[in-house]
Amino acid sequence: MPVVGVIGGQWGDEGKGKIVDLLAERADVVARFSGGNNAGHTVINQFGKFALHLIPSGIFSPRAVCLIGNGVVIDPTALLQEIADLKAHGVDMGRLFISNRAHLIMPYHILLDRLEEASRGSGAIGTTGRGIGPAFTDKTARLGIRMGDLLDKEAFRERLRFVLDHKNKVLTRVFGAEPLPFDQVYSQFVEYGQTLAGFVRETEMVIAEALDKKRWVLLEGAQGAMLDPDFGTYPYVTSSSPLMGQACLGAGVPPTKIDRVLGVYKAYTTRVGGGPMPTELTNEIGDCIRENGHEYGATTGRPRRCGWFDGVAASYSARLNGLTGIALTRLDILDTFESISVCIAYRANGATYHRPPSSLALLARCEPVYEEVPGWRQPTGQARDFKDLPKAAQEYVRTLERVVGCPVDIISVGAERERTIFVSELP
Repeated sequence: MPVVGVIGGQWGDEGKGKIVDLLAERADVVARFSGGNNAGHTVINQFGKFALHLIPSGIFSPRAVCLIGNGVVIDPTALLQEIADLKAHGVDMGRLFISNRAHLIMPYHILLDRLEEASRGSGAIGTTGRGIGPAFTDKTARLGIRMGDLLDKEAFRERLRFVLDHKNKVLTRVFGAEPLPFDQVYSQFVEYGQTLAGFVRETEMVIAEALDKKRWVLLEGAQGAMLDPDFGTYPYVTSSSPLMGQACLGAGVPPTKIDRVLGVYKAYTTRVGGGPMPTELTNEIGDCIRENGHEYGATTGRPRRCGWFDGVAASYSARLNGLTGIALTRLDILDTFESISVCIAYRANGATYHRPPSSLALLARCEPVYEEVPGWRQPTGQARDFKDLPKAAQEYVRTLERVVGCPVDIISVGAERERTIFVSELP
C-alpha cells in the first residue's frame, strides 16, 4: 500500500482538509507533520462542519489511526478544546496519538509572539499571535519543552524553572511586560500532562509498524509551499517547512517510502498576512472572489487577499515538492466569470521571470503576465465526472495542468465530500 503526501501548493488555505478527509476513508494511518494551531483545515461531513487546527483531518475515518507528529508544535489548551468539540459530535478519539517529541507552545510563547509582532509596526509579518514562531525558535535554540517532558513531573519542574527564568528576563527587560509566575505555569502544564498522557506515543514507531505491514499511510501538511522559510516569500513566511520533505523530519518517514505527492491548489490564489502577492486583485473582481468563496481565515477570521491563479508560484512549488498529481479545489467559485486570467510569468525591470525571484524587493515589483481564457458561466457544483464539466471549465483545468506541469487527479466543486470529481484513481 502507498505512502501519499498531501501538501498545500500555494500560500495555504487551499482546501487540504477536504482532500485528506476524502482520502482518509482508505488510509490506515493519517499523520500531521508540521505547523501548529495557526493552520485551520475545514472539513464538512456527516458529523458536521469543523475547523481542525491540530488534529489530522483523517479523524473522521473509523479505520484511520491519526497522529500528531513530532514536527507539530502543540498548544495544549487548543488541543483539548478541539478534542472536546469532536467528542461532543460523536467522533471517536481513541485513534488519536501525539508524539512524545512534539514541542509545546507555552504561555510565554504566545506573549512573545504578540509583543514581537507589535514591535515590528508597519513591518508586521501578520502572524496569528498564537506563539507558533517563538515555539519553533525555542526548539532550534534548545530551549523547548516537549510533550513527553510533562510525563515526568520532577524533570519537568527543573526544565521549566531554567527556561522560564530566561523568558521572564526577556519579557521584563526587553518588553517591559509582567513576568509569568512559575507555580501557576507548572501546575497548569502538569495537569495538561495528566489529561493527555493516554494519547502520548512514539508516533514514528506507529508509522514504522504500518510501513512494515504495507498499510496505507497518508501524510497531512499544513499551510502552503510559498510560506516555506527557505523557498517562500521570506520573511513573510511561516515557522516550519510546509514542503513534502518536512514529512520525513516531522513524522519520521524515510524519504524512500513516499510513493505519491498530491499538491492541493485553489483554482485561483489567496493569501493571508503581509508579503508580496503578484496576482492580487484589489478591485471588484478580487472582492467577488472573496465573497463567492467566503475567503476568511478558518483560524483567525481575517479576510484573505484574492487574485487570479499564479502559475509561476504554482509550478515552482510543484518542482520543489516533486508533485505527482494535483487536487484542484474551488473550481465552482469561478462559475460566474466571463473571462479568467492565469499568470504564466512575472515581469519586472524589463526582465521576464518564470520562477519567483528570491529577492523580496524584486518580487514586490513583479507584475503578472496573464494568459486569458474564456469562462464558462455555468454552475459546476453538480458535476461528478470530468466530462460533466462545461467545455470551457475542462479547458481551464487543462490550461492549469500545462502551466503547472502536473496532471490534475481530483477536482473539488464544493465543500461537501460528494462534490468531488476523481479525474484519475489514486492507489
